[in-house]
Amino acid sequence: MGKVYLLGAGPGDPGLMTLKGKNLLEFADVVVYDALISPEILAMINPQAERIDAGKRRGFHSKLQTETTQILITKAQEVAIVVRLKAGDPFVFGRGGEEMVDLVRAGIEVEVVPGVTSGIAAPAYAGIPLTHRDYSSTVAFVTGHEAAGKYRPEVNWQAIAQSAETIVIYMGLHNLGTITQKLILGGLTPETPIALIRWGTTPQQQELFSTLGAVVIEVAREGFTAPAIAVVGNIVNFREQLSPPEII
Repeated sequence: MGKVYLLGAGPGDPGLMTLKGKNLLEFADVVVYDALISPEILAMINPQAERIDAGKRRGFHSKLQTETTQILITKAQEVAIVVRLKAGDPFVFGRGGEEMVDLVRAGIEVEVVPGVTSGIAAPAYAGIPLTHRDYSSTVAFVTGHEAAGKYRPEVNWQAIAQSAETIVIYMGLHNLGTITQKLILGGLTPETPIALIRWGTTPQQQELFSTLGAVVIEVAREGFTAPAIAVVGNIVNFREQLSPPEII
């Protein structure tokens, strides 16, 4: 019986892959990988390893979640090292907990290898610290895309608006209009700063800076598309301090 490693690939920059993760890819027998894994990280995989694409993108799922889990179980019964390569961190909106439970129930040994999550890395590459003594002492990480039939009907955006100085939203671009409206209803002003960071930490990184009241219109005008992380709060304005002084 083999072992399954739930491995976080990080946010995209291959330099942010952990050494343990790189070593696992080099010795893996099978790698089952998600969408959004950069070509540079895929290039680290053992050339003799079997590669299985289990990527999920909005509107297109190459495999159902149940199919992916069954592949992991089957492969662990055939080879020694099975790597489940997931973008970011397996336990941060990555379904790692769901897969781990199913594997353990099937009698498969599992180890989690954390990765750098995009909710931290993308803002950092955009010059936005999530905490700062003058701006923010609380951070909330929340998904903007919830599963149907989940344990409760929806994220309580109003409560989040009142409880966190900085809000980091994963996978929220498609529902951005609804999310911004609910944050405003929760007490944030339409002038609250928001940053959208697309393809964070990669050479293709793009940023859009706006306010809760104007961001939906600007996204449509700019043709700004997923995948993107959103950062909401006054901490977004910190980036202005990093701009070179204007020469008069």
